[in-house]
Amino acid sequence: MVEKVEEIVALLSDLNDVNGVRDMAEQRLAEGDAAFVADLGVALFRTYGAAQRPIWQYRSVFDSVFRLLTVAADAEHLGHALRLIGTVASGDRKMARYAASLLASSRPASDLTRAFAGGQVHAGGLEELRACLVHELVLRGEAVGDLQGIAQWATSRHRGHHPLSWLPLHRSSIEQSPDLPSYSVHGSSYSLPFGPFDTGAGPAPAGDGETASAVETTTPSAAAEMARAVANWAEESNGRIEARTFALSAAGGSIAKLLSVLDLDCLAPEGQRSAPSAFACAPPQVWQVLFAAASTGGAYNNGLHGAYGRLEAWKSMAGLSGAPQTATFADVERHIHDHRWFTFSATTKWFEQVAWDIAVAALSPDGRSLAVLAATDTD
Repeated sequence: MVEKVEEIVALLSDLNDVNGVRDMAEQRLAEGDAAFVADLGVALFRTYGAAQRPIWQYRSVFDSVFRLLTVAADAEHLGHALRLIGTVASGDRKMARYAASLLASSRPASDLTRAFAGGQVHAGGLEELRACLVHELVLRGEAVGDLQGIAQWATSRHRGHHPLSWLPLHRSSIEQSPDLPSYSVHGSSYSLPFGPFDTGAGPAPAGDGETASAVETTTPSAAAEMARAVANWAEESNGRIEARTFALSAAGGSIAKLLSVLDLDCLAPEGQRSAPSAFACAPPQVWQVLFAAASTGGAYNNGLHGAYGRLEAWKSMAGLSGAPQTATFADVERHIHDHRWFTFSATTKWFEQVAWDIAVAALSPDGRSLAVLAATDTD
């Protein structure tokens, strides 16, 4: 078996089976040679990573090497993992997000302070890794403000321009139980808390009076904001999304009946095989579903991972609650708590009814505005 990095890289495209290369990398790491594994990863990336459609041998071996260093390597080898991550993520922010999820799920937070050492010397990939790591740790309940090095970086003035800086450095009460993946060298697992489904809060109250009439008020910017958590389903998989807002003529009445007369595509009469049912729910249940949709993705993609999944879930709830796009996180949180939230369910041809279905609605405090988000995806 060839064991020099240059020779392995040169011969990779001729291999019909790459298990030997992966096994060798695991063996070298077990022997403590993390430098070799990092060198192999860097060489593979520089040789094959820039291709528009990298060869399958590269994809298989590189992901194995990347996981080895981020998940399995000892703490003293973290520097080699950061060297590989910095090389790759400097040109691919998705890899920074992926690496942050791998690291945060597999290592104590105290070990990860090393990723924040060195001030601004590591620009590009490692700066994005740091931003993502902060919020991956927050999602896991870590008090990042108490972790020297991480806290200093996370509260520094230069971070203000980063999209993730909008988020707080602590977990909100709405983020009660985020579904986070677990990783091993050879795979990963995570839950899919999608529906449409009964959240356990029971059917929505029937309400009083006649069903209100509705006038659609959807704007392109509002629809895009509401759909942020599920946009990756449509952009990178086979998903469909419906995001719409309505002004209601009166408050009260049955939410289920109102939904049935809104001319929603997802409840189109010609495809509907059952009347919609609506269930009252609390903001944490809605956030959990939207976070899973954003962070783990749909049928054919891997999502945005934890940090950006957190951001997009909050931005979708901000849109659904009618908060201005310039609102602070605290303002958005208040808007969310002021609204009444529902999931709804119906057997229609619009929903794929495979594993990826979402249907939520938000009713304004005065009962005169309703926002609806539905999404579905299939393999």
